[in-house]
Amino acid sequence: MRRGEGLPVSRLALGVAVLLAVLPSRAAGVNVTAALAAFPSFADFARLLASSPVAGELAARSSLTLLAVPNNNLPRSPSAFAAASGADIADVLRYHVLLEYLSPSDLARLPASGKLVTTLFQTTGRAPTDLGAVNLTIGGNSTVVVRSPAPSPGSNATVLGAVTAVPYNLSVFAVGGLIVPSGFDLAASDSRPPPAVNITRVLADARGFNVAASMLEASGVADEFEADERGAGITVFVPTDDAFADLPTTDRLQSLPADRKAVVLRFHVLHSYYPLGSLESIVNPVQPTLATECTEAGRFTLNITRVNGSVAIDTGVVQASITRTVFDQNPVAVFAVSKVLLPKEMFVLGDASSASTAPLLSAMAPDVAEDVRTPPTRLSSPPARDSGADNKSSSATARAANWWCIGLVYLELHLLLLHLV
Repeated sequence: MRRGEGLPVSRLALGVAVLLAVLPSRAAGVNVTAALAAFPSFADFARLLASSPVAGELAARSSLTLLAVPNNNLPRSPSAFAAASGADIADVLRYHVLLEYLSPSDLARLPASGKLVTTLFQTTGRAPTDLGAVNLTIGGNSTVVVRSPAPSPGSNATVLGAVTAVPYNLSVFAVGGLIVPSGFDLAASDSRPPPAVNITRVLADARGFNVAASMLEASGVADEFEADERGAGITVFVPTDDAFADLPTTDRLQSLPADRKAVVLRFHVLHSYYPLGSLESIVNPVQPTLATECTEAGRFTLNITRVNGSVAIDTGVVQASITRTVFDQNPVAVFAVSKVLLPKEMFVLGDASSASTAPLLSAMAPDVAEDVRTPPTRLSSPPARDSGADNKSSSATARAANWWCIGLVYLELHLLLLHLV
C-alpha cells in the first residue's frame, strides 16, 4: 500500500465521529416505568405513572430527575388525596418530574439559599408564575427538602436517598411523600378523608355489568362495600351480564329473598385490596369473604389459584376466571369474572346441606330464619323410596324360601327310598 492511502479513511472516520456527536440521539427519551420496574418498593408509584398521561410525556424527554414515592409513603388513595387538594393526580405526578439531571453530588453541593428547579407541571401552563417549580434546600441533619417556592406553607417532602440513575438522562430519588403544587387547598386534604369509591358508578362506566350494578343498588350492599374500603381495602369480583345470562334455569338467583341475595353479593368481595399481581401470587389460596364475616370462620370462602396462566376462583360449586381488570386504585380493586360465584353453603345438592345452611341463614338475617323450610336454589331431596319395588322384592324372597323347603322334602324322600332298597 502506498503512502497516503490511509489518509482518506482516517478523515472519513473523524467526520463520522463529529457527525454522531452533533446529531441528537434517537434514544433520547427515557422509559421511567421500565427503570422503576427493578424496584418493587416503588411498584405503586410506577403504576400511577403508567396509568396517567405522564409516562407518555416523559418518553419524549431526556435529562430529567424523578422524585419517586415508596409504596409505604403513598397515601392510601393518591387520586383521592390529589382531588381533595383541588388537584389532578396527573399534575401532582408532573410536579415530581424535575426538568434537569441531578446527581447525588449535585444535591450535596446545594447553596444555602437553595436551588429552584422547573418541573414538568410548569409546562402545562396551569402553574401561575414560577409555582410550577420546586425549591431544593438543605434541611436539618444535612437532609435535602423539596418544597414549593411559594412564601405560604405548603407541601414538602424529604429526599430519602438515591434509587437509580441512567447518567445524564435519568436520575431517580426517593422522597418521603407526595408533593402538591402551591395554590391547592392542602389543608382540605389533611382534614378530610379521601372519598370512598362508588363501585356502582364504576360498573356503570365500565359497561357490561348492568345486572350486577342493579343488584348492588337494590340490595344496599354497595354502601357496606364503601364503608369496608377503609383499612385494608376491598377486592370485588363482578360477574358480567353474560355470566348472569349463562346461569342455568335451575339457579334461580334472582328469585332468592333479599337477605339471601345480599349474602351472595357479599360472597363476591374480599376484605383486602389485591391488585392482579398479588392475586396471581397469592400465598393462602383459601380466602374469606365479606359473607364469612357475617357468619363464622371457614364458611363462604373462595379458593383462588392460578390455572393455565389466569386467576381461577373456585367456590365448590362453580369455577370462574378473571377476564379483565375493571378498576384498580388502592384501596379498591374490581375484576370481571366469567361466572356468578355461587357459595356451596347455599347452592349444593342434598338435604344434609340444606339443614346445615339453616342456622347460617338464621345468624345472618332473622327474617330468613322463618323461610328455611323453602329449599334454596339447586337444593333437591334424594329420590323417594319405591314401595312397589319393595313389594316385588318381598314376593321374590318368599318364593325362594318356598322352593328351598320343597327341595329339602324331595331330598328326604330320596334318602328314604335308598334306605328301603
